[in-house]
Amino acid sequence: MREWSGKRYWLVGASEGLGAALAQNMSRAGAELVLSARSEDKLAALAAELPGRSEVRTCDVSDSTSVRAAAEAIGRIDGMVFLAGVYWPLKAQEWDPDKVEAMIDVNLTGAARCVGAVIGDMVERDAGHIVLTGSLSGFRGLPGATGYCASKAGIMGMAEAMYADLRTTGVQVQIANPGFIKTRLTDKNDFDMPFLMEPEEAAQHMFELMSGDDFKKSFPTVFSWLFRGGQFLPDALWYPIFARKG
Repeated sequence: MREWSGKRYWLVGASEGLGAALAQNMSRAGAELVLSARSEDKLAALAAELPGRSEVRTCDVSDSTSVRAAAEAIGRIDGMVFLAGVYWPLKAQEWDPDKVEAMIDVNLTGAARCVGAVIGDMVERDAGHIVLTGSLSGFRGLPGATGYCASKAGIMGMAEAMYADLRTTGVQVQIANPGFIKTRLTDKNDFDMPFLMEPEEAAQHMFELMSGDDFKKSFPTVFSWLFRGGQFLPDALWYPIFARKG
């Protein structure tokens, strides 16, 4: 089990939802947190609620200059958790270039910017912890999720490649792949969301992963079997499972 007391972690995308819930778990465990997102007011409100030490550092993951400035101001950390994300349900027939590009830029390229801002020092020290947030939707394409599936498949692939390179070093890489979490993002969906989790439940799953040595965790467990198993299904069986009218 990981010793959290006195460890300093940068949480990117901590202002609400899964990020805010995970901050509560980590703070209770004794970690010192640097909370980042675009909304300073929400971050300040969260920091005031946390039982442990924390500081607020605004950051826009879609802006390389903002990410580098935040990382330089924060200084040395023991770990970085990337939780930032945007989402719009979007079919290919309704392609919106701005929304598709935003999902890929924030969810995937944003993660790459944040990893790039911290990994050099961790590799040099041969010590550190990088945690990324994937999704069950990253295992295989889904209808109405053109940009989102692409962004999550990308971040999952990036985590796997990083793990392949770093698994025998002192820099630990992990990825959490949650299903549906009740947030302002999933509130946009107009379809049934099986096994819908509250942010606190999802955060507990993620914290358990981060406290151990496993590379990844996909949850809820039963729901994840469908997506992981779906990688081996032929197209003629997979796509009808999620077929929607319209």
